Amino acid sequence: MDMTQLKMFCVVAETGSVSQAAEQLHRVPSNISTRIKQLETELGTPLFIREKLRLRLSPDGHLFHQYAREILAKIDEAVSALSGRQPRGRFALGALESTAAVRIPPLLARYHQRFPEVELEFTTGPSDELLQALLEGRLDAVFVDGPIETDVLTSIAVWQEEMALVAAKDHPPIQTAQDVAGAPLYAFRRTCSYRRQFELWFARQGVSPGRIYEMESYHGMLACVSAGAGLALAPRSLLAHLPSAQNLSIWPLDGTLSAVPVSLVWRKESHSANLSALKGLLAD
Repeated sequence: MDMTQLKMFCVVAETGSVSQAAEQLHRVPSNISTRIKQLETELGTPLFIREKLRLRLSPDGHLFHQYAREILAKIDEAVSALSGRQPRGRFALGALESTAAVRIPPLLARYHQRFPEVELEFTTGPSDELLQALLEGRLDAVFVDGPIETDVLTSIAVWQEEMALVAAKDHPPIQTAQDVAGAPLYAFRRTCSYRRQFELWFARQGVSPGRIYEMESYHGMLACVSAGAGLALAPRSLLAHLPSAQNLSIWPLDGTLSAVPVSLVWRKESHSANLSALKGLLAD
């Protein structure tokens, strides 16, 4: 087992395809297939479930992928340390969709201008999914609602989001949850922290919303709201950047639920130059 073999395994695991991995790694597919089979033989267990057009990680493969990512990350850190700790190489970040839409673009632009040797990768998703990807080593750091402090993870608060209720332009005033009890809601999946915030707002006032419609983007969500089909919860920073917000009425969320800190979260053992550079930009 060697570093090249681990890198091959991780790329196949993340693309689900030997041919895509071969294209990324500039190798022939047969070489990658052979090295993966050698790795499985050495470990004594299949790492992939082989389907007709795709490879899926087996249960053992998921476990080995987590360790392999950690090993490769440690090697990258070691190389960085021996080369003067200059930021370089792959740096995978994740963020909530609203944070990615408003806060992240200028930050990543500054990062790229200052550290052009870093290969930035970026993904969005709900907090729970991003944190799981961080724990599994698929992401190096994430921007989620925080703070987060565990045996494995640590964080710093970087932004404060003010959450607001969003309704159709001609909606009557909304002061409490009683004013909109039973109203349909538009939100992300159950793993979304903002959705849980919205449901908690109703629960604390002893009322329930109507049906919750799950959407994949704020644009779709707010289009339904502007048509008078229900309510949504969104950060004011996002609404300020959306031209469609002029077709909506925006109401403050009463109580302590209105303020949500967004934190940068990383694994405690991570001391990479890439992460240190990001924290430095945020401090500036």
